[in-house]
Amino acid sequence: MTKNVADEIAEKLCESVGASLEGKKVASFTRISSTVHAAMEEALVRILTPRRSIDILRDVHAAKEQRKPYVVVFVGVNGVGKSTNLAKVAYWLLQHNISLRTHARRLQIPIFEKGYEKDPAVVAKEAIQEASRNGSEVVLVDTAGRMQDNEPLMTALSKLINLNNPDLVLFVGEALVGNDAVDQLSKFNQKLADLSTSSTPRLIDGILLTKFDTIDDKVGAALSMVYISGAPVMFVGSGQSYTDLKKLNVKSIVKTLLK
Repeated sequence: MTKNVADEIAEKLCESVGASLEGKKVASFTRISSTVHAAMEEALVRILTPRRSIDILRDVHAAKEQRKPYVVVFVGVNGVGKSTNLAKVAYWLLQHNISLRTHARRLQIPIFEKGYEKDPAVVAKEAIQEASRNGSEVVLVDTAGRMQDNEPLMTALSKLINLNNPDLVLFVGEALVGNDAVDQLSKFNQKLADLSTSSTPRLIDGILLTKFDTIDDKVGAALSMVYISGAPVMFVGSGQSYTDLKKLNVKSIVKTLLK
């Protein structure tokens, strides 16, 4: 908990480690503490290792072969840095020679916006259609920051996701907040499920953790968010420049949590 793992998740984790150790024989000359430590490490690695691997670059190429753009929708509450981190993801894709449509003007990427009065779900659909016509490989869709308790905004988001069926729904959350981020993420998923018209609703596929450079050893939000959603942390953002985006290093997170 001192490393910012949400309280209920810390408790569940300890219970599961306890259950896995019950009745286990400890070899002679092996300290109980090191056996517990190893079991805890194993449990943490298991939680943080994605159940389904998402390889964006591979999936972009697969979509291209089907002659359609790969669509990413960025969601999250106000003020977590969605637009900044969308630009970082755009820059990362450009480094891998992917052509884009997005709203990040400074990166010389074509931007598609049709005014605020239109239905966002329809604006996104038109952007995707235009990207198909002109051969853009990826469309990044920014959404208005919305609180997880704001019914009209969540309904609009759910409609956008249902209408456009994006390849990736990326939740942007702050690494600083433990319990808060868990609450946001679970409520987002719950609302998307409640508002979906499908029997298998689209939920959050992946997580982008922002402000990772400001947390020292308090890396617990990563664990909490993966645990609650089953979605992998796909990127961690640190700093303000376009290059400040990296993949989550599971081993180093686990090491930090166990220090």
